[in-house]
Amino acid sequence: MTISERIFMLIEREQITQSEFCRRVGLRPSTVSEWKTKNHTPTADKIMDICAALNVSPEQLLTGKGIDSVEDSVDYQLDYQGKQLIIEYEGLNDDAQKRLLAYAKKLSELVKMEEINK
Repeated sequence: MTISERIFMLIEREQITQSEFCRRVGLRPSTVSEWKTKNHTPTADKIMDICAALNVSPEQLLTGKGIDSVEDSVDYQLDYQGKQLIIEYEGLNDDAQKRLLAYAKKLSELVKMEEINK
């Protein structure tokens, strides 16, 4: 994964808009668009601002260590329902996959809040 790809993944993970990201970092939207469309990468002088806006360390942003995969060190054993969920997920288009992940995250947050209030 490239640095630019990692930035867009983190923008999505942080659930901020590209405009909000640009505001936080002090960049023009056209600059960020070039990262995506022309495979440009951010300049070195913006790395620290980008890291602060995305809540990651420079090492994480530059190498992907600890952020490129959901759980690098966990070996999941899936039951039948887990496998079915993955099959359904893989059959969705990119936008639907993103929506499903957002729903799952919100559901997880809701369940945790309900457990706290018990």
